[in-house]
Amino acid sequence: MAVIDSLREQLLERRTRLEAAMPLLKDPAPVVHLLQEVDAALERMENGTYGVCMVCQGHIEKELLLANPLVRVCLEDLNAAQQRALEEDLDLASRLQAALLPQNNLALHGWEMHYHYAPAGPVGGDYWDMFPAQQGDGELLFVLGDVSGKGVAASLLATQLHAIFHSLLPFGLGPSDLVTRANRLLCESSFNSHYATLICGKADGTGNVEICNAGHPPALLLSPQSVQHLDATGVPAGLFCDTPFDVTTVTLQPGDTLLMFTDGLTEAMDGQAEYGLERLSNLIAALHELTPKDLVTSCLSDLTGFLAGREPVDDLTLVAIRKI
Repeated sequence: MAVIDSLREQLLERRTRLEAAMPLLKDPAPVVHLLQEVDAALERMENGTYGVCMVCQGHIEKELLLANPLVRVCLEDLNAAQQRALEEDLDLASRLQAALLPQNNLALHGWEMHYHYAPAGPVGGDYWDMFPAQQGDGELLFVLGDVSGKGVAASLLATQLHAIFHSLLPFGLGPSDLVTRANRLLCESSFNSHYATLICGKADGTGNVEICNAGHPPALLLSPQSVQHLDATGVPAGLFCDTPFDVTTVTLQPGDTLLMFTDGLTEAMDGQAEYGLERLSNLIAALHELTPKDLVTSCLSDLTGFLAGREPVDDLTLVAIRKI
């Protein structure tokens, strides 16, 4: 019901904007058609038939409705032309999402980094970004996020996260303030059923790292002596507008590595059991000497062996940042 209410508000807002645009257009016919589609969707909401496929009378996928509130047919009942158009849209969305990723195999300001980014479908809900801080000498900011849900709807929110963090970048904020403001913006601009777990960090050239973990799986600090878990310091972003977010500060020595991941790694199933945080921690404990690229490759190889031919069912992002 909360999703329908949010979609209704979205459609009413679109209707207002379409009506305002009509007097400015030389040919208002396309806008008139869109207005009719919006009114029809609002009418279906009133009579209780919204989200019911007009072909098979089954329920249309929630993700499809979130991506296009005007849709009337579920995926299985699209005709050939509609399927081709959807495939083309997904291919374009996949290429656009890939273009938002930062440079890989990056060495900058005394750090080296490698990541693996793999959506479970054409697009996904993981978000990874890394960029120099606006203020400070040799500081790097990084954000790893995992949006609730899957597919197109999740990818839209991941793209929104990218826009939010880049819009906040010029203010020179630290991880806690960045996540606090991003959380408020996310609360005010998305459905209340949508949220994201996040790790936002700032690393300086001396090896100091501030980490704000908003409900995300722990980052793992790999040193010759141990594997330290850096647990969550707050709830996921997007749930409560005014929640505080604390930070954890650690210092990495040359050769130490920070490993971060989305739950597509630790919650992967072999049919009976999860891959799990314990297995990952035990694996990397003996891999301290590896470069970020080799460490990520070793983790993925172990996951492949664990899955024994099964395809991943969730988006997976794995990041290793090493002090050099």
